[in-house]
Amino acid sequence: MVGEAVGRSGGPPRDPVTRDGDELRGPLRAELVAAMQRVPELAGAELTLTALSGGITNRNFLVTVGGRPDRYVIRLAGNDTHLLGISREVEHAATVAAAGVGVGPEVTAFIRPEGYLVTRFIEGSPVSDEAVHRPETLRRVGDSLRRIHEGPPIPGLFIPFRIVEAYRALAIARGVRVPPEYELALAIARRIELACLSNPVDLRPCHNDLLNANFIDDGERIRIVDWEYAGMGDPYFDLGNFSINHELTPDEDAQLFAAYEGPARIDHLARLTLMRVVSDFREAMWGVLQQGISTLDVDFVAYAGEHFDRLLANASTARFERALREAAGD
Repeated sequence: MVGEAVGRSGGPPRDPVTRDGDELRGPLRAELVAAMQRVPELAGAELTLTALSGGITNRNFLVTVGGRPDRYVIRLAGNDTHLLGISREVEHAATVAAAGVGVGPEVTAFIRPEGYLVTRFIEGSPVSDEAVHRPETLRRVGDSLRRIHEGPPIPGLFIPFRIVEAYRALAIARGVRVPPEYELALAIARRIELACLSNPVDLRPCHNDLLNANFIDDGERIRIVDWEYAGMGDPYFDLGNFSINHELTPDEDAQLFAAYEGPARIDHLARLTLMRVVSDFREAMWGVLQQGISTLDVDFVAYAGEHFDRLLANASTARFERALREAAGD
């Protein structure tokens, strides 16, 4: 998503920007080391911090401990991320819950009041764009999502129909022009919401930002990191979000769904199809809001436009109209 591919703005860093693999030095390192001295496992240890790639809303550093094999990751929240609906307390709770079901990284500490999240480093391999489409990967992703959705509740809600409205209001307050496609997309979203309300499902703990950049293959399971958008929500949003982010085909959607839920329920598979469109609406409006808060050199106007275009194209198909009827149980 919400485009780690293009980035989520965290505001200007306090130190010169570090590239992946660079050792962190300067005032920020001193600040982080001082904070980590309050963590019992790290108190008094010699710590080395190395920049990790993949984070833009946040900054992530690998922490190695002198004389010990232990490795950790410390995560720094970006500025103004609360405007994107992110709660660091919820992220912490969601990461703990995900670790408890064997999917998220083990949480070592949540350092308050700074809000630094310290987790164990997951040994594993990235999941490539190509690998995402393999049946075995889809099976393992489905298994990991089922574990999450069947896990304990977490604080916080994630209701995408309300999130797009909040993003619009925040964008307008910051002088951003909301594109005309918003009104048409909103009308489409209301049709989807009505179909979903006609055949409701229980809220489940969800990740809501399922990019393969957030996946690590540990050799046994697909592990998932970066839980900042997590909340109790519609589990089929997670499935639809993963599907549209990687542009799965209908056959691949069916494979993912079978791994996740077993024998297909027509209404649930239809809900996945509808949530592909809802995911793009959230993504497009995230791009609109970023135009008012981001300091990154990214064309968020084009980014939002691309997601609006895909949303409108997918909502104009016979597959979409059929999914509306089937999701409602008609």
